[in-house]
Amino acid sequence: MNVHTVVPPADAAALLAGAQFADAFSIAIDDARLDARHAAEKMLGHSPPWAQALLALRDLMVRPFRLKTAAVARRSSVERVGMFPVLSETPQRIVAGLDDRHLDFRLVVDVAPSGIGRRVTATTVVLTHNWLGRSYLALILPFHRLIVRSMLRQIPG
Repeated sequence: MNVHTVVPPADAAALLAGAQFADAFSIAIDDARLDARHAAEKMLGHSPPWAQALLALRDLMVRPFRLKTAAVARRSSVERVGMFPVLSETPQRIVAGLDDRHLDFRLVVDVAPSGIGRRVTATTVVLTHNWLGRSYLALILPFHRLIVRSMLRQIPG
């Protein structure tokens, strides 16, 4: 399945006021009944082994800085999709995200009619708070792009 880089939605700034970064990727799906919750669950329910290894490495690297780890996010008692807390949800859009000392981020999964199926768009919006957040964002961006594309490709399965 082809994943395309797209322009982030116009409301990306409203999702996280003051955000310095936003990107978006999109994929066409044949399932005309797919809603945002199910798309996000398929995306975030299982990570490829290489992405899991990167997340484990990330957790080791950020622990000395007292940043939130994946394990902390998973233990949260709030409603989640994958490991991320759900901040808002409609059948067409689910917004998940975390706020931390170094940065805040939102992952938005939008589902819209497209031909006989749906177009699923994953948008990431980031607001950095300090030098650690800016450095972290610069370091993870190449991996972020690979991971989001890979996770979008899991939706049709």
